[in-house]
Amino acid sequence: MKQYDVVVVGKGNAALCAALAARDKGASVVMLEAAPIDASGGNSRFAGGVMRFAYTSGKDLQRLADITDDEVEQTDWDNNSRDIFFDDLLRVTNERTDPDLCETLVNNSFEAMVWLRSQGVRFVPTYRAQSAIIDGKRKFFGRMPMEVSGGGPGLVQYLTDTAIKKGIEIIYEARAVSLIYDGVKVHGLTAKIQGVPTDFQAKAVVLACGGFEANAAWRTKYLGPGWELAKVRGTRFNMGDGLRMAMDIGACPYGNWSGRHAVSWERYAPEFGDLTLPHSSYRHSYPLSLMINSDGKRFVDEGIDFYNFTYAKYGGEVLKQPGQEAWQVFDAKVRPLLRPEYGDRMVTRVVADTIEDLADKMVGVNKAQFLKTIQEFNAAVKTEIPFNHAIKDGRGTVGIEPPKSNWAHPLDTGPFEAYHTTCGITFTFGGLKIVPQTGQVVDVHHHPIPGLFTAGEMVGGIFYFNYPAGTGLVSGVVFGQIAGNGAGEAALQ
Repeated sequence: MKQYDVVVVGKGNAALCAALAARDKGASVVMLEAAPIDASGGNSRFAGGVMRFAYTSGKDLQRLADITDDEVEQTDWDNNSRDIFFDDLLRVTNERTDPDLCETLVNNSFEAMVWLRSQGVRFVPTYRAQSAIIDGKRKFFGRMPMEVSGGGPGLVQYLTDTAIKKGIEIIYEARAVSLIYDGVKVHGLTAKIQGVPTDFQAKAVVLACGGFEANAAWRTKYLGPGWELAKVRGTRFNMGDGLRMAMDIGACPYGNWSGRHAVSWERYAPEFGDLTLPHSSYRHSYPLSLMINSDGKRFVDEGIDFYNFTYAKYGGEVLKQPGQEAWQVFDAKVRPLLRPEYGDRMVTRVVADTIEDLADKMVGVNKAQFLKTIQEFNAAVKTEIPFNHAIKDGRGTVGIEPPKSNWAHPLDTGPFEAYHTTCGITFTFGGLKIVPQTGQVVDVHHHPIPGLFTAGEMVGGIFYFNYPAGTGLVSGVVFGQIAGNGAGEAALQ
């Protein structure tokens, strides 16, 4: 029996934040990570590192990164006030997000980023992915001007380095199995360390070990038929163990258990995330494309919003198509605007000088219907409206279904390119119900369970149906801090 004040299960962003917060309260902390050290870090290691938080100006951002006064004045940093952030989260979740959790997330988001910087995390502006030069001035769009230097791997490494400096013990290849619970209070847990059962006695446990996206059986059970066929963008270790352990002792499931974050993904990507290919499989430039299924038809409004607000649900739309696949088709006019990963070596791409030749190379696509789709789309574009990819330009279509609301342009300039895609699932939305102020898990009667806390993807009730990009990492920091503070205080009372 090993004894600690706080045991944290997981070693991603939320788990590390919880461990650091509990340690800063004075608690002794151990982290149990199911993965070996070279595969550790959960889904956070696979994240791009972009953060969505509340801010109003470039002056705010100077608290996070080394930005000069000249840079502040000469750049349009966009803005993401608390009201805007709150409204975005309400809008993309069809107003289903839990208002208390949402307010907690939004109101604490900026100071959580300041706290991250105090823990050694380095931020840089998202010049590459979230800005453009418009009329000689750099303009950010999508309300996400900052990212962690080094992306998700950088975030995990910064926090791991700080955790080690602060004396937090990390045990790898330690998969939590069950909670030690006497019917009243959680007193620790049992884990298998390299296959050997070991008990950890603790005054508080924080579960921050992700959802069930890597569990094909649970995906089929909760998300529906066909979801066992989705590729997993991130870690293969998120099997739902934390959710199962908590519900085994009566924790209340909460949120959108049939919901998930799923994106357009490289058709022939590995079945699970590969840390040697961190961004190669991303296909996020689809708002500039036509998305075509095997029947040769479009099936979504590619330009209804910036990809930040649609990418997490459009992967599910791809999964619904014949063969769980689709193609993103571009012409030469927009090719320079595509994200860098479209040029990576792990890309399934066909190129041709004419649309007819391109159709011949798009294996399995109905050529006649595809050419008809292109012809009808080209005729429907409102070409009198100027194209501007840095704003929702209103350059849409008339008289076709589905419409394209923004960034529409006739596909008439070769060479043409088509990228083969499928669905990649990132994380699941179903989780546990918590007390927002403390991160404490509640039971099915909504009574707090003494000694049990949770954070990260395991917090249910925040995301429904869809997801605004960059919110997951920030949610992990906010609720990781809260759970760590709550567990640390409970352990030391």
